[in-house]
Order: sequence, then C-alpha cells, then structure tokens
Amino acid sequence: MSKKPYIGLITAVPFEGQLLLKELKDVKKVTPFTVTGRLGKNRIVYAVSGIGIANAAHAATLLIEKFSPCLVIVFGIGGAYPQAGLKIGDIALAEKEIYADTGVEGYDAKAIGIPLLKKGRKKYFNEFPLNKGLVRKVLNLTDQGNIKSGVFLTVSESTGTLRRAKQLKKKYNAICENMEGAAVVHICTRYGVPVLELRGISNIVEDRDTDKWDKKLASENCQKVIIELLKGI
Repeated sequence: MSKKPYIGLITAVPFEGQLLLKELKDVKKVTPFTVTGRLGKNRIVYAVSGIGIANAAHAATLLIEKFSPCLVIVFGIGGAYPQAGLKIGDIALAEKEIYADTGVEGYDAKAIGIPLLKKGRKKYFNEFPLNKGLVRKVLNLTDQGNIKSGVFLTVSESTGTLRRAKQLKKKYNAICENMEGAAVVHICTRYGVPVLELRGISNIVEDRDTDKWDKKLASENCQKVIIELLKGI
C-alpha cells in the first residue's frame, strides 16, 4: 500500500515553528533546514526557509521537487494594516498574495509587460490567488481565536511608517504584510500544488515601534491553528 503524501510546511525562522516541532512524532532531519515527521495521520515535511522572497522560493521548490507534497502551508507572523479589523494575536488567512514592490514604482509588473509566470493562457503579474475552497475549509475547520481572510502583500522591505501603510492598504485593500508568502504561492502555482498561508499578527503596521509588537503571542497563536488544522485534515 502506498504511503500518504506529505504536507509541506514553511516558516521563515525557527521560532515560528517551535510549538509545531514539539507536536511532531518520528522527527528526522533530512537537510540542514528541513525535517520530516508525523502529526496525527499526516506525514509532514517542514522547512525553515530564511527570510525574504528568494529564500522562500528556494524552500518551496525544494519541498515540491524532493517530497511531492499534496499541500503546502506557509505560516508565521505578519503585520496587520490599519483598519484591517485585526489586532495583535489574531490570525490572518490569505485569499490572494501580491508582490507589492515588484515591477515599476507607482504601477506594478504589468507596466513591464512581462508576466512573472505564464501557465497556459493565464498570465500572473503581481497577483497570485489562493484556492477559495481551501480557504473556506480552513475557516470552517478551526475555532482558534479571531481569523480573518483577505489580501496579503509580500514586501522586500517591511513597511516602517503609518503613511506608507495607509497607502498600501488603500491601493490593494490588503489586511496583512509579510516577506515570503507571494514567493511560496508563486512556486506552488507554477507546480500546480495547493497552498495555504496563515499569519499571526505580531504588530499593526505603523510608525515602527517594536516595543508594541508581540511576536511570541502571534507565533504561538498561529501555530495552534496550524496544529489544529493538521489534526483535522
């Protein structure tokens, strides 16, 4: 009888997956930043990518090429935009990922005229939608705290001013920003692998003041949702 396929998990940094690792059984290290294990009835492969788009794309490619997962979940912490209806410790779930600073300043990648990805007749510039059915399933499967779905922005340079945050919120109607998600969704779209993204809110995106942040709460709450989902899938 063939084994169940893996579910792939990606975080940018180790602390975003510490609780999850404690839940895994039969953990085996397969690369310097990748382990396999079991959670409930599921086989798991978990990678710590490092921060940023390039690292995230590398990790997603490695997981897909080496382990052929049936699903990839990228998760960790993120910042919520003002008036997004999220507070510190809440969970954001991506309906769409957008590269917010790729292309031409003031426009987007369409201004260059060359898509980041082309699959058949479909051209992807900055925007990569996630599967609506999967998003609905997540919302129905978990009862862990306040979860809101919406548009995510992936940035190479984290927003450090309230003025810029309001500009991005207005332009994209986004709820959350991060530094890796669009790259993972991009690679999964290329390979045709279903993908989810969840973020625990560590801060409100405003004039940068890390004293107001709570990375621990955000990360732990996000991992609790991931663990609940994996046990329920």
